[in-house]
Amino acid sequence: MGRIVLVYGTIAGLTVALLMRIAMMLFPEGGTAGMVVGFASMIVALSFVFVGVKRYRDVELGGVIRFGKAFGVGLGIAAIATCFYVAAWELYLYFTDYSFMDDYTRIALEQARQAGKSAIEIAAMAKELEGFKALYGDPFSRMAITASEISPVAILMPLLSAALLRNSNFMPARAARG
Repeated sequence: MGRIVLVYGTIAGLTVALLMRIAMMLFPEGGTAGMVVGFASMIVALSFVFVGVKRYRDVELGGVIRFGKAFGVGLGIAAIATCFYVAAWELYLYFTDYSFMDDYTRIALEQARQAGKSAIEIAAMAKELEGFKALYGDPFSRMAITASEISPVAILMPLLSAALLRNSNFMPARAARG
């Protein structure tokens, strides 16, 4: 089981890190399109949870797995992928001199001005962003925030995989041809 978790977790992690970088190149300003592409890339990468659980069920367990075991394997794969996601973001921040929050604050305030927000609303928003910037400056808080971005998908995919694959008739293993 450990080998399956490690292999498929690494594949999912490398995939999510690569797709994150591509999404950031395509949508440097973020926005709705960036978020949609970002979450879609998480779903694509974490589809390896399903593949890993299915392989474990079919190869290691002879085609039968209980929900709890499948969920545990899936969570292990997702946890490794989450670590890769967080590490990739930290590398990105390092190579961009940790300028993300300054850029994010500048863009958010500019968008608020362009949307016609009042000076009071913009000042309140700036104060809120400064508080978030301070929180984001702490590496442990920042890593927790980053992990929370992927966590809905990292929990949903193991749940879905376990629910589907506990039924041995769902996508059964192919019999060896002789």
